[in-house]
Amino acid sequence: MKRITACLLLVALSPSVWAIDTADEQRLAGIQEGWAYIQYEVPTEQRTAAFEKLATQTTAFTQERPSVAEAWIWSGIVTSSWAGAQGGLGALSKVKEAKVDLEKALALDPKALQGSAYTSLAALYDRVPGWPIGFGDANKAEQLLKQALQLNPTGIDSLYFWGDHLYRQKHYVEAKNALQRALLAAPRPGRETADTGRRKEIEVLLVDVNKKIN
Repeated sequence: MKRITACLLLVALSPSVWAIDTADEQRLAGIQEGWAYIQYEVPTEQRTAAFEKLATQTTAFTQERPSVAEAWIWSGIVTSSWAGAQGGLGALSKVKEAKVDLEKALALDPKALQGSAYTSLAALYDRVPGWPIGFGDANKAEQLLKQALQLNPTGIDSLYFWGDHLYRQKHYVEAKNALQRALLAAPRPGRETADTGRRKEIEVLLVDVNKKIN
């Protein structure tokens, strides 16, 4: 379950491009910044409590603005990250809640944040245990990732998770190509912490990929 923490996405764009009002943009920007700080700067042993606190904000947001797909996306991301920080089979209930949130976002607007609900949901299918323990399904993950790439073919997160999926499926050369493209993704204004953290994850995975190829 700890792998979920590192994979849960920060697939969001700059707040200025969101098709929501200014107040919602500011609220989501705060959640994004909080997520990146916890994910990449807070010590591991403190992340569970930090994500739990952030989850109260995302839950309140979805309750107050239930028609905003972006709110549901971030509720799913934060809840998943909380589960990953907690670890163990006890975190599966949170992962299932995150899955429901992301599916709700897709029902509202599959194109929200350039399809990041697809990417986030795929990450769960790729990393959660399969039946009978969980709902993990590599084929479903691949289907969702291909949909995400149609909407965001050059995004750092969509390419990172595609590369990670290919690595898991032992398609090492293709994984390397996807990860190298991810490193070339344009920076996201206001998302410096997230971009820096993601690039470090990509570089670490590339080391493993190159070992498999060589």
